[in-house]
Amino acid sequence: MSDQDYDREHEHQDWLTESESHDSQEDNPKSNGYRSDGERVNSLLPASEMLPERIYLLPIHNRPFFPAQVQPLVINRERWEETMRRVNNTPHHTIGVAFVGEHGVESLDHEGFPEIGTAVKVHKLKGEDQQIQFIAQGLQRFKIQRWLSKEPPYLVEVTYPKEPVNAEDEETRAYAMAIINGIKELLPINPLYGEELKHYLNRFSPHQPGPLTDFAAAITSAKGPELQDVLATLPVAERMHKVLPLLRKEIDVAQLQSEISEQVNAQMQERQREFFLREQLKVIQRELGISKDDRENDVDTFRNRLESLVVPERVQARIDEELNKLSVLETGSPEYGTTRNYLDWLTSLPWGVTSQDKLDLAHAREVLDRDHDGLKDVKERIVEFLAEGTFKGDVGGSIVLLVGPPGVGKTSIGRSIAEALGRKFYRFSVGGMRDEAEIKGHRRTYVGAMPGKLVQAFKEVEVENPVIMLDEIDKLGQSFQGDPASALLEVLDPEQNVDFLDHYLDVRMDLSKMLFVCTANTLDSIPGPLLDRMEQIRLSGYIAEEKLQIAKHHLWPKLLKRDNLSKRRINLSDAALKQVIDGYAREAGVRQLEKQLHRIVRKAAVKLLEEDVETVKVSVKNLEEFLGAPLFRKEKVLKGEGVVTGLAWTSMGGATLPIEAGKVHSLDRGFKLTGKLGDVMKESANIAYSYTLGHLAEYGADADFFDSAFVHLHVPEGATPKDGPSAGVTMTTALLSLAKHQAITRPLAMTGELTLTGQVLPVGGIREKVIAARRSDIFEVILPEANRRDYEELPEYLKEGMTVHFANRYRDVANVVFK
Repeated sequence: MSDQDYDREHEHQDWLTESESHDSQEDNPKSNGYRSDGERVNSLLPASEMLPERIYLLPIHNRPFFPAQVQPLVINRERWEETMRRVNNTPHHTIGVAFVGEHGVESLDHEGFPEIGTAVKVHKLKGEDQQIQFIAQGLQRFKIQRWLSKEPPYLVEVTYPKEPVNAEDEETRAYAMAIINGIKELLPINPLYGEELKHYLNRFSPHQPGPLTDFAAAITSAKGPELQDVLATLPVAERMHKVLPLLRKEIDVAQLQSEISEQVNAQMQERQREFFLREQLKVIQRELGISKDDRENDVDTFRNRLESLVVPERVQARIDEELNKLSVLETGSPEYGTTRNYLDWLTSLPWGVTSQDKLDLAHAREVLDRDHDGLKDVKERIVEFLAEGTFKGDVGGSIVLLVGPPGVGKTSIGRSIAEALGRKFYRFSVGGMRDEAEIKGHRRTYVGAMPGKLVQAFKEVEVENPVIMLDEIDKLGQSFQGDPASALLEVLDPEQNVDFLDHYLDVRMDLSKMLFVCTANTLDSIPGPLLDRMEQIRLSGYIAEEKLQIAKHHLWPKLLKRDNLSKRRINLSDAALKQVIDGYAREAGVRQLEKQLHRIVRKAAVKLLEEDVETVKVSVKNLEEFLGAPLFRKEKVLKGEGVVTGLAWTSMGGATLPIEAGKVHSLDRGFKLTGKLGDVMKESANIAYSYTLGHLAEYGADADFFDSAFVHLHVPEGATPKDGPSAGVTMTTALLSLAKHQAITRPLAMTGELTLTGQVLPVGGIREKVIAARRSDIFEVILPEANRRDYEELPEYLKEGMTVHFANRYRDVANVVFK
């Protein structure tokens, strides 16, 4: 701090100290604040007769100051210190207070001051930190006549206008009485002004209407501009006319506030009364021995749950042990919460509760036919499964695996099985599951431990024999947290699941009454030990006729019902529906078909609204308006030398697989493969090349053809990965066709694995491959002899119109192809 700052600070302290000394002299009995007889005179009452003609101005922002007011004011020290110093040095200690509204300190100038303000006497001037405090005693209104200083400290010449009043006028006296009555009415409602109102009401009477009116205005909560208007009104009668409505409004607000307070207090009292009564009731019940604490309530709740259950002995022993432990633990201890949760799970399970199976084959057929079109062989397999359960007495403990491409209805068949049996159904997906605790639960030592999914299923379905669907079982994962597939071995093995142990419950449970239905797209990723415990039912893809029936009976009505539309509003012809199936949805399942039909519904809904028509007709002619150009064109069977159509199986269903063989040049012997082939398929191609090379003369071809020929073998759709041994026969036929210069002119497809000695070995996916051939209008196929039984088991509608040749050796294939 510099010397100048130090001197200035001490100078501030000096004049503030002098001010306090001056005020203290007023309180001295020897001063004018006391009468000669020693009785104290209130020094804050208006007693000044001589008011200065020049005064300093102090702006205030909240509300105007009235002559009848006495209250403390706090101002900014840095801004108004010089002003207050000068006021303190005046003999009269008077300053002018003017209401300037919301003007900021920086933007305030002399034009922002009103013409009328209030002269106040400064008492008890004190400075604290950044503020100056003093008590302001309102004296009289002033009117600014001339500005002597337009910058702080503001200095003006003022006059003190007279306030015209006729105290004897009846109207004035009536207004005065009304104001006094209003103040008295406000007194009991708002105790905030209680002492102040009592103090001033004793001083004012109807014969002093001016101060009475100012005081009434000062105690209201009206806004600043309204009060400034009252302050600027000099005629007392007119001022009273403005103040009385403000006072009445204040009374109304105070009454409303009082009513709200009474309501709140009444509610609080009622709640307190209810609380006290409840506490008294608890004490009375405890004294009479009829009350229970939280611990006893929990124990009774758990025991009541077990009354209607048939709990195994070993489980009941564990429950009794835990109940005894719970009864001695403190309710606030962490172990109490852990034990309580454990008992909550143990007593919530449906021990001994089972539902009655409906082993009615007619009912089962009705449910399956209602929910699904096609899949006749699958339905028969399920009916056989139920028939076996009829003689056995129940169908529990079986594990059914539904294998098929996406969208063929595996999950919905599981629901239909549950409905046909009259059992509860619970589904959870194990796809991507990498923690074995999801199956067998966490141990109770872990924070947040929970039972596994199977125990959760028990609790939700509330019976011991539900149908549990394990969806996407071929997509189980593995991680450092364990192997869920291995954990499922205990669940799905009928020899082990009688005593299934969940890590959380730590008691043996019987899962043998459950019926497990698993779903998968492929079998390749399912571990062998797990697959060995399941009974497989294959769901192949749908042919066009089956898709048509599914769309008409299930998909289309469901979409219309979901969007609250009727068949009359959107008319979809059968021909257009067939075109949707052939041109836009050729996948094995029906999900893509449902998406395309949904597109039609959306487009038709727009037409119904925008074109204001009653019916939208969808036919083959305008189908592209709804779905755009077809995604698939009619497949042409490739023909020519070295071109043969094979049959392949994929996870999406069956597909035709054209194979092309061509001679590139005669400069050198060579063999090239393209088409994104897997290792197994490359081996099949090399076997086919070697076999063909060694048996050219046997099949009537030039024995020296491949000695100087560079041959290129290609499998179209090179962006699609292809693998498997079933194309060996097809590749051999393509190479032999190239060597014999003899093309296959009729629609013919084949499949089978070939060995170096010419043996034709069996392959899988016969049903899917036959469906793929029919889809491409190929009705003549060659299959391995070992697959004859697979073909004969196909439903009649798939075999209808088909010509099938079975081959043991490749010579059988050559005899069919080349006659």
